[in-house]
Amino acid sequence: MLFEESNRLKSIPPYLFAEIDKIIKKKKEEHIDVISLGIGDPDTNTADAIVKELCKEASNKENHRYPSSYGHKVLKSAAARFYKKRFGINIDPENEVLPLWGSKEGIANIAYVYVNPGDLVLVPDPCYPVYKIGTMFAGGTTYAMPLTEENDFLIDFSKIDENAAKKAKLMHLNYPGNPTSAPCSVNFFDKLVDFASKYEIIVCHDNAYGDIYADDEHKPVSFLNAKNSKDVGIEFYSLSKSFNMTGWRISFAVGNDAVIKSLGKYKSNVDSGVFNAIQHAAAVALDNYEELIDLNNKIYNRRRKKVWELLDKIGFKYYKSYNTIYIWVKVPEGYDSASFAKALLDKSNVVVTPGSAYGSYGEGYFRISLTIDDCRLEEALDRMKNVF
Repeated sequence: MLFEESNRLKSIPPYLFAEIDKIIKKKKEEHIDVISLGIGDPDTNTADAIVKELCKEASNKENHRYPSSYGHKVLKSAAARFYKKRFGINIDPENEVLPLWGSKEGIANIAYVYVNPGDLVLVPDPCYPVYKIGTMFAGGTTYAMPLTEENDFLIDFSKIDENAAKKAKLMHLNYPGNPTSAPCSVNFFDKLVDFASKYEIIVCHDNAYGDIYADDEHKPVSFLNAKNSKDVGIEFYSLSKSFNMTGWRISFAVGNDAVIKSLGKYKSNVDSGVFNAIQHAAAVALDNYEELIDLNNKIYNRRRKKVWELLDKIGFKYYKSYNTIYIWVKVPEGYDSASFAKALLDKSNVVVTPGSAYGSYGEGYFRISLTIDDCRLEEALDRMKNVF
Protein backbone atom coordinates (compact mmCIF):
# COMPACT_ATOMS: atom_id res chain seq x y z
CA MET A 1 0.00 0.00 0.00
CA LEU A 2 1.26 3.45 -0.93
CA PHE A 3 0.64 6.50 1.24
CA GLU A 4 0.90 9.97 -0.20
CA GLU A 5 3.25 12.40 1.52
CA SER A 6 2.09 15.87 2.48
CA ASN A 7 2.65 18.64 -0.02
CA ARG A 8 5.17 20.27 2.30
CA LEU A 9 7.28 17.09 2.42
CA LYS A 10 7.01 16.54 -1.31
CA SER A 11 8.17 20.11 -1.89
CA ILE A 12 11.61 19.46 -0.37
CA PRO A 13 14.11 19.97 -3.21
CA PRO A 14 16.03 16.94 -4.54
CA TYR A 15 19.01 15.92 -2.45
CA LEU A 16 22.04 16.88 -4.54
CA PHE A 17 24.22 14.34 -2.76
CA ALA A 18 21.91 11.42 -3.62
CA GLU A 19 23.95 10.25 -6.63
CA ILE A 20 27.18 10.47 -4.67
CA ASP A 21 25.57 8.49 -1.83
CA LYS A 22 24.75 5.73 -4.32
CA ILE A 23 28.36 5.64 -5.49
CA ILE A 24 29.64 5.51 -1.90
CA LYS A 25 27.30 2.63 -1.08
CA LYS A 26 28.38 0.69 -4.18
CA LYS A 27 32.07 1.21 -3.40
CA LYS A 28 31.63 0.02 0.18
CA GLU A 29 29.78 -3.06 -1.06
CA GLU A 30 32.85 -3.73 -3.20
CA HIS A 31 35.04 -3.29 -0.09
CA ILE A 32 36.67 -0.14 -1.45
CA ASP A 33 38.05 2.21 1.20
CA VAL A 34 36.18 5.52 0.99
CA ILE A 35 37.33 8.51 3.07
CA SER A 36 34.75 11.17 3.81
CA LEU A 37 35.68 14.83 4.20
CA GLY A 38 32.05 15.76 3.74
CA ILE A 39 30.37 15.66 7.15
CA GLY A 40 30.97 18.14 9.98
CA ASP A 41 30.77 15.61 12.81
CA PRO A 42 33.66 15.83 15.33
CA ASP A 43 35.71 12.63 15.49
CA THR A 44 37.18 13.26 18.96
CA ASN A 45 35.47 12.18 22.17
CA THR A 46 33.32 14.29 24.45
CA ALA A 47 35.42 15.28 27.48
CA ASP A 48 35.45 12.83 30.42
CA ALA A 49 34.19 15.46 32.87
CA ILE A 50 31.06 15.98 30.76
CA VAL A 51 30.41 12.24 30.43
CA LYS A 52 30.92 11.67 34.16
CA GLU A 53 28.40 14.39 34.97
CA LEU A 54 25.88 12.76 32.66
CA CYS A 55 26.36 9.37 34.33
CA LYS A 56 26.01 10.88 37.80
CA GLU A 57 22.86 12.80 36.97
CA ALA A 58 21.36 9.90 35.03
CA SER A 59 21.45 7.98 38.32
CA ASN A 60 19.36 10.66 40.00
CA LYS A 61 15.75 9.48 39.89
CA GLU A 62 14.53 13.07 39.98
CA ASN A 63 15.93 13.47 36.48
CA HIS A 64 13.81 10.60 35.16
CA ARG A 65 10.65 12.68 35.28
CA TYR A 66 9.39 14.96 32.51
CA PRO A 67 11.79 17.88 32.07
CA SER A 68 10.48 21.41 31.64
CA SER A 69 10.06 22.64 28.08
CA TYR A 70 11.58 25.91 29.28
CA GLY A 71 14.78 24.26 30.52
CA HIS A 72 16.49 23.42 33.77
CA LYS A 73 17.87 26.26 35.86
CA VAL A 74 21.30 24.58 36.06
CA LEU A 75 21.86 24.95 32.31
CA LYS A 76 20.18 28.33 32.04
CA SER A 77 22.41 29.70 34.81
CA ALA A 78 25.51 28.13 33.24
CA ALA A 79 24.59 29.70 29.88
CA ALA A 80 24.33 33.12 31.53
CA ARG A 81 27.72 32.67 33.25
CA PHE A 82 29.25 31.52 29.97
CA TYR A 83 27.97 34.51 27.99
CA LYS A 84 29.22 36.89 30.65
CA LYS A 85 32.70 35.36 30.79
CA ARG A 86 33.10 34.51 27.08
CA PHE A 87 31.41 37.53 25.46
CA GLY A 88 31.01 40.05 28.29
CA ILE A 89 27.22 40.01 27.91
CA ASN A 90 24.74 40.11 30.79
CA ILE A 91 22.00 37.51 30.36
CA ASP A 92 18.91 36.95 32.51
CA PRO A 93 18.94 33.15 32.94
CA GLU A 94 15.24 32.94 33.70
CA ASN A 95 13.86 34.99 30.81
CA GLU A 96 16.60 35.18 28.15
CA VAL A 97 17.75 31.54 27.84
CA LEU A 98 15.94 28.52 26.37
CA PRO A 99 17.60 25.07 26.14
CA LEU A 100 16.97 23.22 22.86
CA TRP A 101 17.29 19.77 21.33
CA GLY A 102 20.22 21.10 19.31
CA SER A 103 20.17 24.32 17.31
CA LYS A 104 18.68 22.56 14.29
CA GLU A 105 15.46 22.03 16.22
CA GLY A 106 15.28 25.64 17.35
CA ILE A 107 16.09 27.04 13.91
CA ALA A 108 13.38 24.91 12.29
CA ASN A 109 10.80 25.67 14.97
CA ILE A 110 11.28 29.44 15.08
CA ALA A 111 9.50 29.60 11.72
CA TYR A 112 6.37 28.03 13.20
CA VAL A 113 6.42 30.67 15.93
CA TYR A 114 6.45 33.72 13.62
CA VAL A 115 5.90 32.75 9.99
CA ASN A 116 2.43 32.55 8.48
CA PRO A 117 1.76 31.07 5.02
CA GLY A 118 3.16 33.43 2.41
CA ASP A 119 5.41 35.34 4.81
CA LEU A 120 8.97 36.14 3.78
CA VAL A 121 12.20 35.11 5.52
CA LEU A 122 15.65 36.42 4.58
CA VAL A 123 18.33 33.73 4.31
CA PRO A 124 21.97 33.82 3.20
CA ASP A 125 23.06 31.92 0.10
CA PRO A 126 24.98 29.63 0.47
CA CYS A 127 23.70 28.50 3.86
CA TYR A 128 22.80 25.67 6.20
CA PRO A 129 19.74 24.17 4.45
CA VAL A 130 17.50 24.15 7.55
CA TYR A 131 17.03 27.93 7.30
CA LYS A 132 15.14 27.35 4.05
CA ILE A 133 13.49 24.04 4.93
CA GLY A 134 12.10 25.29 8.25
CA THR A 135 10.63 28.32 6.50
CA MET A 136 9.10 26.18 3.79
CA PHE A 137 7.49 23.76 6.27
CA ALA A 138 5.84 26.72 8.01
CA GLY A 139 4.42 27.90 4.68
CA GLY A 140 6.79 30.81 4.22
CA THR A 141 9.01 31.78 1.32
CA THR A 142 12.68 32.72 1.37
CA TYR A 143 14.58 35.62 -0.12
CA ALA A 144 18.25 34.90 -0.84
CA MET A 145 20.98 37.24 0.39
CA PRO A 146 24.04 36.42 -1.76
CA LEU A 147 27.36 35.73 -0.03
CA THR A 148 30.30 36.36 -2.35
CA GLU A 149 34.01 36.04 -1.83
CA GLU A 150 34.49 39.58 -3.15
CA ASN A 151 32.62 40.78 -0.05
CA ASP A 152 34.28 38.27 2.30
CA PHE A 153 31.02 36.30 2.32
CA LEU A 154 29.31 39.04 4.33
CA ILE A 155 25.70 40.05 3.70
CA ASP A 156 25.47 43.36 1.84
CA PHE A 157 22.41 44.95 3.44
CA SER A 158 22.32 47.71 0.83
CA LYS A 159 21.55 45.13 -1.87
CA ILE A 160 18.50 43.65 -0.16
CA ASP A 161 15.39 44.68 -2.04
CA GLU A 162 13.46 47.17 0.09
CA ASN A 163 10.12 45.54 -0.64
CA ALA A 164 11.53 42.23 0.55
CA ALA A 165 12.92 43.87 3.68
CA LYS A 166 9.53 45.42 4.47
CA LYS A 167 7.78 42.05 4.11
CA ALA A 168 10.35 39.96 5.99
CA LYS A 169 9.48 38.44 9.36
CA LEU A 170 12.82 36.77 10.14
CA MET A 171 16.42 36.86 9.03
CA HIS A 172 18.73 33.85 9.43
CA LEU A 173 22.49 34.22 9.38
CA ASN A 174 25.56 32.36 10.60
CA TYR A 175 29.00 33.77 11.46
CA PRO A 176 31.52 32.21 11.46
CA GLY A 177 29.64 30.53 8.67
CA ASN A 178 28.84 27.15 7.27
CA PRO A 179 29.84 26.38 4.55
CA THR A 180 32.07 29.39 3.82
CA SER A 181 33.90 29.54 7.20
CA ALA A 182 33.76 33.36 7.00
CA PRO A 183 33.82 35.36 10.27
CA CYS A 184 32.46 38.83 10.91
CA SER A 185 33.05 41.78 13.26
CA VAL A 186 30.96 43.62 15.83
CA ASN A 187 30.74 46.44 13.29
CA PHE A 188 28.95 44.08 10.89
CA PHE A 189 26.53 43.04 13.64
CA ASP A 190 25.91 46.71 14.46
CA LYS A 191 24.85 47.26 10.84
CA LEU A 192 22.65 44.18 11.10
CA VAL A 193 20.89 45.57 14.17
CA ASP A 194 20.28 48.89 12.41
CA PHE A 195 18.83 47.09 9.39
CA ALA A 196 16.63 44.79 11.49
CA SER A 197 15.40 47.71 13.62
CA LYS A 198 14.50 49.76 10.55
CA TYR A 199 12.39 46.99 9.02
CA GLU A 200 11.22 45.31 12.26
CA ILE A 201 12.81 41.95 11.42
CA ILE A 202 13.62 39.28 14.01
CA VAL A 203 17.28 38.25 13.76
CA CYS A 204 18.12 34.57 14.27
CA HIS A 205 21.89 34.21 14.48
CA ASP A 206 23.24 30.66 14.35
CA ASN A 207 26.41 30.64 16.47
CA ALA A 208 27.38 27.02 15.88
CA TYR A 209 31.09 27.70 15.29
CA GLY A 210 31.77 30.66 17.56
CA ASP A 211 34.40 28.83 19.59
CA ILE A 212 36.43 27.21 16.84
CA TYR A 213 39.27 29.56 15.98
CA ALA A 214 43.04 29.62 15.49
CA ASP A 215 44.05 32.22 18.10
CA ASP A 216 42.82 35.25 20.03
CA GLU A 217 43.27 37.47 16.99
CA HIS A 218 40.59 35.42 15.21
CA LYS A 219 38.31 34.86 18.21
CA PRO A 220 34.71 35.36 17.02
CA VAL A 221 32.23 37.76 18.58
CA SER A 222 28.59 37.15 19.40
CA PHE A 223 25.66 38.81 17.67
CA LEU A 224 24.67 39.94 21.17
CA ASN A 225 27.88 41.99 21.37
CA ALA A 226 26.20 44.49 19.04
CA LYS A 227 24.48 47.48 20.62
CA ASN A 228 20.73 46.98 21.10
CA SER A 229 20.95 43.45 19.65
CA LYS A 230 18.53 42.05 22.24
CA ASP A 231 15.90 44.45 20.90
CA VAL A 232 15.80 42.66 17.56
CA GLY A 233 16.71 39.02 17.98
CA ILE A 234 18.26 35.91 19.43
CA GLU A 235 21.32 33.76 19.04
CA PHE A 236 21.44 29.98 18.87
CA TYR A 237 24.54 28.70 20.68
CA SER A 238 25.35 25.05 19.99
CA LEU A 239 27.58 22.75 22.03
CA SER A 240 27.78 20.24 19.18
CA LYS A 241 30.97 21.27 17.43
CA SER A 242 32.91 23.19 20.08
CA PHE A 243 32.47 20.49 22.73
CA ASN A 244 32.23 17.36 20.52
CA MET A 245 28.60 16.83 21.55
CA THR A 246 26.78 16.40 18.23
CA GLY A 247 24.97 13.26 19.35
CA TRP A 248 23.88 14.78 22.66
CA ARG A 249 21.48 17.19 20.92
CA ILE A 250 21.94 20.13 23.23
CA SER A 251 22.08 23.87 22.60
CA PHE A 252 20.23 26.96 23.72
CA ALA A 253 18.70 30.12 22.38
CA VAL A 254 19.63 33.37 24.11
CA GLY A 255 18.56 36.98 23.67
CA ASN A 256 15.26 38.84 23.26
CA ASP A 257 12.99 37.80 26.12
CA ALA A 258 9.76 38.00 24.09
CA VAL A 259 11.17 35.77 21.33
CA ILE A 260 12.52 33.33 23.93
CA LYS A 261 9.12 33.22 25.61
CA SER A 262 7.27 32.60 22.35
CA LEU A 263 9.66 29.87 21.23
CA GLY A 264 9.25 28.26 24.66
CA LYS A 265 5.47 28.46 24.30
CA TYR A 266 5.69 26.59 20.99
CA LYS A 267 8.05 23.96 22.42
CA SER A 268 5.79 23.35 25.42
CA ASN A 269 3.16 22.15 22.97
CA VAL A 270 5.36 19.89 20.84
CA ASP A 271 8.01 18.42 23.18
CA SER A 272 8.80 17.90 26.83
CA GLY A 273 12.24 19.43 27.05
CA VAL A 274 15.79 18.04 27.09
CA PHE A 275 16.67 15.21 29.49
CA ASN A 276 17.79 16.96 32.68
CA ALA A 277 20.94 14.84 32.99
CA ILE A 278 22.11 16.15 29.62
CA GLN A 279 21.45 19.71 30.76
CA HIS A 280 23.59 19.13 33.86
CA ALA A 281 26.38 17.76 31.66
CA ALA A 282 26.11 20.72 29.29
CA ALA A 283 26.47 23.07 32.27
CA VAL A 284 29.78 21.39 33.12
CA ALA A 285 30.94 21.92 29.54
CA LEU A 286 30.10 25.63 29.62
CA ASP A 287 31.69 26.18 33.03
CA ASN A 288 34.94 24.62 31.75
CA TYR A 289 34.82 26.02 28.23
CA GLU A 290 38.32 27.56 28.12
CA GLU A 291 40.15 24.30 28.76
CA LEU A 292 37.88 22.18 26.56
CA ILE A 293 37.81 24.58 23.62
CA ASP A 294 41.58 25.02 23.71
CA LEU A 295 42.12 21.27 23.34
CA ASN A 296 39.78 21.12 20.35
CA ASN A 297 41.24 24.15 18.63
CA LYS A 298 44.77 22.75 18.77
CA ILE A 299 43.55 19.75 16.81
CA TYR A 300 41.64 21.76 14.21
CA ASN A 301 44.46 24.27 13.79
CA ARG A 302 46.88 21.46 13.01
CA ARG A 303 44.54 19.91 10.49
CA ARG A 304 43.64 23.24 8.90
CA LYS A 305 47.33 23.96 8.19
CA LYS A 306 47.80 20.52 6.63
CA VAL A 307 44.91 21.06 4.23
CA TRP A 308 46.09 24.55 3.34
CA GLU A 309 49.57 23.21 2.52
CA LEU A 310 48.16 20.51 0.27
CA LEU A 311 45.80 22.88 -1.53
CA ASP A 312 48.68 25.28 -2.12
CA LYS A 313 50.79 22.47 -3.61
CA ILE A 314 48.16 21.33 -6.08
CA GLY A 315 47.13 24.86 -6.93
CA PHE A 316 43.56 24.89 -5.59
CA LYS A 317 42.29 28.31 -4.55
CA TYR A 318 40.47 28.55 -1.23
CA TYR A 319 39.06 31.07 1.20
CA LYS A 320 41.59 31.46 3.99
CA SER A 321 39.64 31.57 7.22
CA TYR A 322 40.95 30.77 10.69
CA ASN A 323 37.51 29.74 11.91
CA THR A 324 35.14 26.75 11.85
CA ILE A 325 35.82 23.12 11.00
CA TYR A 326 35.52 23.71 7.25
CA ILE A 327 37.58 24.90 4.31
CA TRP A 328 35.75 26.45 1.35
CA VAL A 329 37.58 25.62 -1.88
CA LYS A 330 37.07 26.64 -5.51
CA VAL A 331 36.58 23.77 -7.94
CA PRO A 332 39.18 23.49 -10.70
CA GLU A 333 38.40 24.60 -14.24
CA GLY A 334 36.26 22.25 -16.27
CA TYR A 335 33.97 21.24 -13.41
CA ASP A 336 30.96 22.47 -11.55
CA SER A 337 30.73 21.62 -7.87
CA ALA A 338 28.68 18.43 -8.26
CA SER A 339 30.73 17.02 -11.15
CA PHE A 340 33.95 17.73 -9.28
CA ALA A 341 32.72 15.96 -6.15
CA LYS A 342 31.69 12.97 -8.26
CA ALA A 343 35.01 12.94 -10.15
CA LEU A 344 36.99 13.10 -6.92
CA LEU A 345 35.01 10.19 -5.52
CA ASP A 346 35.41 8.18 -8.72
CA LYS A 347 39.15 8.79 -9.02
CA SER A 348 40.36 8.84 -5.41
CA ASN A 349 37.53 7.46 -3.25
CA VAL A 350 37.43 10.74 -1.30
CA VAL A 351 34.15 12.47 -0.46
CA VAL A 352 33.73 16.26 -0.34
CA THR A 353 30.52 18.31 -0.25
CA PRO A 354 29.58 20.20 -3.45
CA GLY A 355 28.93 23.88 -2.77
CA SER A 356 25.70 23.88 -4.75
CA ALA A 357 24.15 21.77 -1.96
CA TYR A 358 24.02 25.00 0.07
CA GLY A 359 22.47 27.27 -2.55
CA SER A 360 23.04 28.67 -6.01
CA TYR A 361 25.80 31.01 -4.81
CA GLY A 362 27.68 27.97 -3.49
CA GLU A 363 28.20 26.82 -7.06
CA GLY A 364 31.88 26.75 -8.03
CA TYR A 365 33.05 25.65 -4.58
CA PHE A 366 33.34 22.51 -2.50
CA ARG A 367 33.64 22.07 1.26
CA ILE A 368 36.24 20.08 3.14
CA SER A 369 35.56 19.10 6.75
CA LEU A 370 38.37 18.81 9.31
CA THR A 371 36.49 16.31 11.48
CA ILE A 372 38.56 13.27 10.63
CA ASP A 373 41.54 11.58 12.27
CA ASP A 374 44.89 13.09 11.24
CA CYS A 375 46.14 9.91 9.58
CA ARG A 376 43.01 9.50 7.51
CA LEU A 377 43.04 13.19 6.64
CA GLU A 378 46.62 12.90 5.39
CA GLU A 379 45.71 9.84 3.34
CA ALA A 380 42.76 11.67 1.78
CA LEU A 381 45.00 14.62 0.93
CA ASP A 382 47.58 12.31 -0.65
CA ARG A 383 44.87 10.75 -2.80
CA MET A 384 43.69 14.19 -3.93
CA LYS A 385 47.26 15.23 -4.71
CA ASN A 386 47.84 12.13 -6.85
CA VAL A 387 44.67 12.73 -8.86
CA PHE A 388 44.95 16.49 -9.36
